[in-house]
Amino acid sequence: MDMPLHPSWPDIALRLALTIFASAIVGINREAGGHSAGFRTTVLVSLAAALSMIQADILLGVSGKTSDSFATMDVMRLPLGILTGMGFIGGGAILKRGNLVSGVTTAATLWAMTMIGLCFGGGQLILGGVGTALVVFALIGFKWIDLRISRQRRASVVIAGVSDASSISDVYTVLTAAGYRANFLRQTKDAGDRNLTTFEVRWSQSEISGPPHHLLNLLKQSYDVEAFDVIAEGIH
Repeated sequence: MDMPLHPSWPDIALRLALTIFASAIVGINREAGGHSAGFRTTVLVSLAAALSMIQADILLGVSGKTSDSFATMDVMRLPLGILTGMGFIGGGAILKRGNLVSGVTTAATLWAMTMIGLCFGGGQLILGGVGTALVVFALIGFKWIDLRISRQRRASVVIAGVSDASSISDVYTVLTAAGYRANFLRQTKDAGDRNLTTFEVRWSQSEISGPPHHLLNLLKQSYDVEAFDVIAEGIH
């Protein structure tokens, strides 16, 4: 759909309305998921991008210029600056706690919604609509796939009474036979002078499979498990 370089107020209203509608759809999805950048943040980011492109259209001089020269004009630096600023906002949404990096999907969503806002603001309504549909599909449809992808999981297991090489080797044998991989980490004593041996256990499991009850029950059948901690890691 061709839009005028100097948009009228109805054109501007249409661009802003579509921007709000598209960002609201994605924003509601993020808000429902409890993410740091939710409904209002997503709408504001997209509106800022759309307004920057509308402003660029209004400031864009057309007299004495050929149709293929507009993209090289300095006024186009405005939306590019918006994208650069979006990088700082996205960076603020990313948090690192130990091996777990969270907020990357939120930052990527804000980046994508900035681009969609630029599309609507620049008058590329069909491109903005297609982009919105793809973003929604990536957030909803691909999440269904992501939850079912088998990935490596880790847990720290503390077992009481396992001290000598023979008993440690027995733990390895039990876990290996069940498809797990174990590494010895350390050995300490508690207040009652009992030996506490810590293992790191690794296995592959999809996120939708839930907690590793099978592993915990397997160890409890033969050993005195003092602590069992699943180690969160990865990018979300």
